[in-house]
Amino acid sequence: RGVDLDIFSPQAVPVARILALAQRWRLPDGVPVVMLPGRLTRWKGHAVFLDALARLGDVECMGVIVGGDQGRTSYREEIEERIAALNLATKVRIVGDVNDMPAAFLLSDVVVSASTDPEAFGRIAVEAQAMGRPVIASNHGAAPETVIESVTGWLVPPADPAALAGAIRKALGLTEEQRHAMAYAAETH
Repeated sequence: RGVDLDIFSPQAVPVARILALAQRWRLPDGVPVVMLPGRLTRWKGHAVFLDALARLGDVECMGVIVGGDQGRTSYREEIEERIAALNLATKVRIVGDVNDMPAAFLLSDVVVSASTDPEAFGRIAVEAQAMGRPVIASNHGAAPETVIESVTGWLVPPADPAALAGAIRKALGLTEEQRHAMAYAAETH
């Protein structure tokens, strides 16, 4: 596996594509986006992601879950029920499959890979970094090989919503200068 850097390049994505996606997702202006891409399957860590977002009550952000349910409608319903139970209905969007992931990454302020089982490659972390986005990934599988701690993103213990919430808070608290430095490091890496 790999990433096509002609496609996953911030310079290759026109602003119109980003704006169209933001409109389709009904994203509020000026609210930071924390995105979890990946098909809707339990081991991708959606519950951990939602529990982490619930711990960020004082932090303004919009959680976006990208990925289709591939016929797992009962699992999608579980996610929707958890969103309601955690009072996150106004802070989380499930947007389904997206055919323009480069634009999706550029809409996000931080990308989360919360897999509870190790991934052999973890394409999301690599694609997000290619797009200059900080990544928070579970510290297992290939993530420690693709994410440089505190340089291109952060590694957190798997299935630990408190650690994930802390890393999201850190990512959203970056200054503009820190964000640019991390973007440069991520794209270069």
